[in-house]
Parts: sequence; structure tokens; C-alpha cells
Amino acid sequence: MSRGRRYEEPKLNMKKVFAVIIAIIVFIMCIFIVKGLLTKNDEQEKIVSKDYFAAYKDNKWGVIDSTGTVVIDPSYAEMIVVPNSKNDVFLCTYDVNYETGEYKTKALNSKNEEILTGYDKVEPIQNIDENNNVWYVSNALKVSKDGKYGLISLDGKELISCQYEEITGLGDTTNNNVLKILKDGKYGILDTEGKEVVKPEYADVEIFNNNGKTGIIVKNSEGKCGLVDFLNNKILDTNYDEIKNIYNNDLYVVKKDGKEILIKKDGTEVLSSGYDKIEGILKNSDSGIIFVKDNKYGVMKQTGEIVINAEYDELKESKSGILIAKKNDKYGIIDLEKNEKVGFIYNSISYNEKSDLYVAEKEDFTNDILDNTFEVKQSGILIDLNTDKGYIELRQGDDYNYFDLKLSNKKASEIFTSRTLFVDKKDGKYGFVDKDGNVIVDYIYDDATEQNDYGYCGIKKDGKWGSIDSKGNIIQEPIYDLEDYLKIDFIGRWHYGKDINMNYYNQI
Repeated sequence: MSRGRRYEEPKLNMKKVFAVIIAIIVFIMCIFIVKGLLTKNDEQEKIVSKDYFAAYKDNKWGVIDSTGTVVIDPSYAEMIVVPNSKNDVFLCTYDVNYETGEYKTKALNSKNEEILTGYDKVEPIQNIDENNNVWYVSNALKVSKDGKYGLISLDGKELISCQYEEITGLGDTTNNNVLKILKDGKYGILDTEGKEVVKPEYADVEIFNNNGKTGIIVKNSEGKCGLVDFLNNKILDTNYDEIKNIYNNDLYVVKKDGKEILIKKDGTEVLSSGYDKIEGILKNSDSGIIFVKDNKYGVMKQTGEIVINAEYDELKESKSGILIAKKNDKYGIIDLEKNEKVGFIYNSISYNEKSDLYVAEKEDFTNDILDNTFEVKQSGILIDLNTDKGYIELRQGDDYNYFDLKLSNKKASEIFTSRTLFVDKKDGKYGFVDKDGNVIVDYIYDDATEQNDYGYCGIKKDGKWGSIDSKGNIIQEPIYDLEDYLKIDFIGRWHYGKDINMNYYNQI
């Protein structure tokens, strides 16, 4: 007896099957299309990050963002300070009385709202280095109340209350997080998190920074100097008239009783005669010091034995046993046996330790780039040597060329992978191509700049400069005469200011 079926076997409906397959394919295609669009948007986001800059127009100061949009209308007589370009905190000074020195301050955000209120003043903490470059502490602000100063973060958190007579920057390019404080007539060190690194109990303090060794030179009420680290641990006793910013292998140069001497960390004298001044300690401490006698430079061992007679106008060690020297107003490179590695033919020579390369300036102000065997690998006008991103940019003739730190040629697209346009030259004119070499902007310009981090390029025509955006659209017709400017850069219709130390953008 056969068993009956409880249901009929279904038959496939082929039309429905094909419809489902087609729907799946369409869905997958949509995913890829959306992903492609998002990728393009991501690429654009990589180009245009949100930054803020001081802006100058019609003799007034304001703020723009990295798209060239005006954030704070240029209406202030004094420059608006942007302590950190990533934060919308803008510090304005107004109602300045130049006779009495009195002034008012306020902080604004990108909505032109006043923020960080409750203080008499809100101010940036300025640093100035030996070359008069100006920059600001980027993670803290100085505030005052009832004549005393304190510290807050950029979001308004109180880091330390208003209790000091002064808070100032130390001008140290390697440590931007320590500040000089004055309290009850005594100086100390405060970090930007509000911690007193060195209690305010000294007649003066300053940064010690040389050859990787950092610390704080402190001076007592008798005018004697000592050295402490950033945990306030003693390194050198306060026994010296001066502590020079020279260090290597636990050896220091100090002045005592009017004489410069070389000492160990425990104060033991290593060398005290045979020279007028000590200008450096060689990396191999057994080799001794660079000394000056009768205004000439030489090298002396720690025993006092002369290695190189004092016959050079300058000596500076680049790497162990190798010296950049000056003689008859020209620079060359020698070793400790006085063998000339590079002849005395250059206006200047500098050594970049991270790349292990020498940059030498010739009489025509172009540069030779030498490797660690002292061979000239490339020549041109040095535009940039960027060890973080690992490239060198040279202007060679009318062309801008890129190299890695081994001096091998690189395409700009290999270095700046997120950029959309690259300068190209044809028949003596400049245009722009994409990363695949397709022409995006025709070859009609007399000069051009590479795309910056915000997507803009400078274009020059008939002696005037303008700008294009990341797609090659003209944003600013060439109207600016920038021949005397050291840096050509654009954000929208705004061009970089003439004083490069001030980091601002200008517009007619």
C-alpha cells in the first residue's frame, strides 16, 4: 500500500528566480556606487581639514577657516590670535590705550559668541625664539583676575587659579609645555597642565636644552646658577656664575670665577685651561671639546692635548668626528685629522641629523644636497626637507621636483597620496594633472604651487597670483602682486601674509 503525500512538491518559478537574481545584482551595484561616492567624499575630507587662521583685510583683523569662509568679520584693530588652529577659540584685544598700556580682551568661538568669561583678561601665551619666530602655547591660555594670573585649558577648565604675578613662555622650541611663573618676587616653572614643576623660589629660571639633554637652569639670590631636571631633582649645585647651554656624556660647561670650565655631573673639574671659551663637547667625549682661543676655533682633548689648532673661524660637529668648518669666509667639512671631506667653497653648510644629509648653500644661493659620504646627490633651491613625511622638495630650473630621503626621484602623487591635483609643465607653461596624469587644468600659467593641505593651488599669470580649488576651478583670478613674499599659499581668495612669522592670510 502506497503512502499518500501530505503536500505537492513545488515547481520552480523561473521568472521569479531571475527577478530575485537581478534584484541582488542591482543591490550590490548600489552598494559599490555608494561606497565610491563615500570614498570620494573621504578623499575630499582628507584634503580639507577644519583649521582656523587670523585674517587681514582693509586694515582690520578677523578669522577665516580652511575653506576661506569668514568666521569672524575683519573688524578688529589688533591681530586676533588663534592659539590652536584646530580649536575655534579666538582671542581678541580691543580698546587699547597706547599711552597707558591698558587694553581689554575677550575670547570668541566660530559662532562669534563670547566664551571663557568670568576673568578680567583672557590671553595667549606667546613664545619668541632666537630668530624672532613667534608661536603660542596651543593647549592652555593665561587668564587674570584682580591683578593675578592663572591658567585654563582651551575648553575653559581651570588648570591653576589666578595666583601669579606673571606667566610667560620660555621660547623653547623643543618643549612647548613649560612656562615661567613669578610669585612673591620669585621665579619657578609651571607646566601647561597646571603643575608647578619648579616651585617659585629662585631669582631667575631658564631652559637648558642641548644635545638631547633638557633641564632648568636656576639662579639663587646670590646670583649663582645650578641645574635641575623637570622633576626638580638636582643635577648641578648652585655654585656657578653661568651654566652654558652645552652638554654631552654627563659633561657640562660652566663659568666659575670668570673662567669657563668643563665639569662632570658631580662638579669634578675635567678641563680648565688652554682656551678662552668652550663652544662644544664632542659626541665622543674622549675626543674632548671645541675651544676658542684668540677668536679662532680648534679641538682639544680632555687632557689638554691639541687635536686641531685654533685656526678656523667656526667649528661645529655634525656627527661623531665630523666637523663643519669655516675658513676665509667659506664653509667646508673636515674630520678630526683635518682631512677635507668637502672643500671650503660654500656660503653655509647645515646637517640634518634625522635624514643624515648635508645642505650646502652655493654662491648663487642654490643648494647642494650631500649624503653621508659627502657626495653631492642633488642640486637646486631647497623648498622643503620634511623628515616626518620623508621627502625633499627642490626647485631645479623652473621645475619643482621631489625626492625621498635617499635622494631617489619621486612623483608628487607618491608623496601626497590624498591630493587631487599636481603641478605639471609643458612648453614652458604650467598646468595641473590628476594622480593618473590626466590634464585637469590646461598649461596656461607662468608659475604654480602644489596643492596645499586644504585643496588650494596658487596660479601665476602675467606677473599676478590667484588660486584654484581641488577640482581645478578658479577661485581667485590672478590679481595679487606677491613678488616680495617669501611664501606663496592660498586658502580660497586669501593669500598668505608677507610676515611669515605671524601666520595670517590677507585679502584685498
